[in-house]
Amino acid sequence: MKTKILFFSFTLLFFLSGCYHDDSSFSPLQAESEDLSTGEKYEEIEENPFVLVEDEAISTFSIDADGAAYSNVRRFINDGSMPPKDAVRTEELINFFPLEYLDPSDEHPIGISGEVSQCPWTPENKLIRIGLKGKSIAPSAYPNSNYVLLVDVSGSMSSANKLPLLRESFEFLVDELTEKDKISIVTYAGESKTVLESTTCDKKSKIKKAIKKLESGGGTAGAQGIITAYEIAQQNFIPGGNNRIIVATDGDFNIGASSDEELVALMEEKRDLGIFVTVLGVGTGNLNDAALEKIADNGNGTYEYIDDLNQAKKVFVYEFGKFFTVAKDVKVQVEFHPDLVESYRLIGYENRLLTTEEFTDDKKDAGEIGAGQNITALYEIVTKSEADFRLVPTFTIDFRYKMPDSDVSVPLTYDILDEGNSFESSTRDMQFVSAVTGFAMLLRDSPYKGNTSYTKVLDWLEPCIAYDPHAHRILFSNLVRKAKDL
Repeated sequence: MKTKILFFSFTLLFFLSGCYHDDSSFSPLQAESEDLSTGEKYEEIEENPFVLVEDEAISTFSIDADGAAYSNVRRFINDGSMPPKDAVRTEELINFFPLEYLDPSDEHPIGISGEVSQCPWTPENKLIRIGLKGKSIAPSAYPNSNYVLLVDVSGSMSSANKLPLLRESFEFLVDELTEKDKISIVTYAGESKTVLESTTCDKKSKIKKAIKKLESGGGTAGAQGIITAYEIAQQNFIPGGNNRIIVATDGDFNIGASSDEELVALMEEKRDLGIFVTVLGVGTGNLNDAALEKIADNGNGTYEYIDDLNQAKKVFVYEFGKFFTVAKDVKVQVEFHPDLVESYRLIGYENRLLTTEEFTDDKKDAGEIGAGQNITALYEIVTKSEADFRLVPTFTIDFRYKMPDSDVSVPLTYDILDEGNSFESSTRDMQFVSAVTGFAMLLRDSPYKGNTSYTKVLDWLEPCIAYDPHAHRILFSNLVRKAKDL
């Protein structure tokens, strides 16, 4: 028995020591964690701590347009268990929901909003909300699209919540496309295979027939599938159009280049081709969430998790505009005034942190934002006791973005007024994102959760339910109650 224990301990130590990698796109060394109860893999997250302004006055990060963490967390709770701590990426829970942000009113493709209020979980602190919204595009003005569906049909995809769910989900996408759009289908198991050459969407019955024929079996040569998908996308490239690969998989790569480092290198090699990526995660038991997030983050893409057909409808119908990138490499930088702010904490975005110098480095990759999409970031700040914000009445936030077909960034600046608002007098947007943040902190058992409780999260939600496209907020309140019961 002692020999077995020693062997297991050595094996586990060896495994953990080999899990560190250098994600050159966003963050320093991070580790992956495996949830031993499910076999699923997640990136380890250590929440951003409070930073003293006298030590580091400038905070810089890349936006995150992913929404996968919320629907994945929902899957765990609906199945009767609390999610692994590392499955809870706070910014993705916040950015899952549509907010009441306004479209840009000038020539920029990004609208900006923000406010300052009392922090509800630590009332002596303040919250700064930074809001972005991608310019909306009328469906009649959507550019022509060239889609490549890259579908994992390996043996691990056979269960009902994987390939069968994807087959039904893709029909929503096909129904949204116009006759001028075109779509190809590439599958991969032991090898990649083109099962549908690029086909215009005036032949939707042919496309749907090809989707319905997708069957699973074999190993998972994901890297080869990615290479083939890019080749197909390039062959059918639409100059000035929307060129996008949609990768659908549980992330269980096991043939060819399959390590996170190899997959990241592959995506970095391809991301300057003008082809964007959407990654769809599915399934339970062997979901490699860590790898899927890296593929999206390093390939000019976004990551969503599909747990049911309602989520598929959200991705492919309600938020179809997100498939049209209006700005890429979007970065945010905040400089805190040392006479007013003692310390600050960026909530979430742990694997999206940038150095001060990377803010102006146009070679540094960052996040994308789609048409009509909203992105939110929150800072919790500790103010100095003698601070008088009337003397310096704003927080100045700097942004940089690139147009989808440009390599040169455009600067933006926005001032956020501190009007001394209590949390109760803040906007519904502030109250809602604070409720979602509180929920995330409870799920993570965050050391920064203050006086947060599930009951308080529900109280914070109550005045925000009036704005509820597609009932996402009502369903969220039900989820909070389920988590409270668990």
